[in-house]
Amino acid sequence: MLYAVGDVHGEIEKLEALLARLPLRAGDRFVFCGDYVDRGPDSHGVVERLIELSKVHPCVFLMGNHESMFLDFLGWKGRAYFAGDAFLANGGARTLASYGYFDAEAPSPASFRLPPAHEAFYRSLRLWHLEGDYVFVHAGLGPAQLATGDVDFALRRARPEDLLWRRDTHEMPHALGRTIVHGHTPAADLGVRENLPFSIGIDTGAAFGGPLTAIRLPDETIFQSDGQETDPRRAGSIS
Repeated sequence: MLYAVGDVHGEIEKLEALLARLPLRAGDRFVFCGDYVDRGPDSHGVVERLIELSKVHPCVFLMGNHESMFLDFLGWKGRAYFAGDAFLANGGARTLASYGYFDAEAPSPASFRLPPAHEAFYRSLRLWHLEGDYVFVHAGLGPAQLATGDVDFALRRARPEDLLWRRDTHEMPHALGRTIVHGHTPAADLGVRENLPFSIGIDTGAAFGGPLTAIRLPDETIFQSDGQETDPRRAGSIS
């Protein structure tokens, strides 16, 4: 089975609670939808746990807008890294603290070094993942991509700004022929949203007091860090 997991945001205890509740078996695998860092208390610990998990179960790790900001803040270059000037205003100080950034005599992005295993983790992050009947992105796709009937073409032409930041994909119809699974935008009632046609949001606001959520595919069973397990069609209102 495949488990997709929503935005963790440094909430290591919720990540551990969620993983403990999953009925994992040999061969099960994961897609994480990004935003491992910022806001919560232990971004370093979250990344460390995900690295260990990937040694036991195959994992795909998507990039979230918060990783994009973090790495841009550190000076990484590439089309996926931007908005670093907004990093500290979006909970980035807690990420830096978890990495011991402020323990240096003169903290600066230029002198800071990630642990080698963490640097490799961040360099492995993908902007999207396509598997079976599902498309996984952090945030969304633009109208032009949603309108095409060719999912491979749509993903190749997708803009990083949409993949990492867009918030209205779940409100728009699409012709991709696959279910879009995404994080980034918490439901107002902290429930999982399923929006027709073929879009499921699994960011349930773990950093804002909500649970951390996973959806098991293809049976679309929901698991949450607070112990809830349900069908997504009964897990909250469409927003």
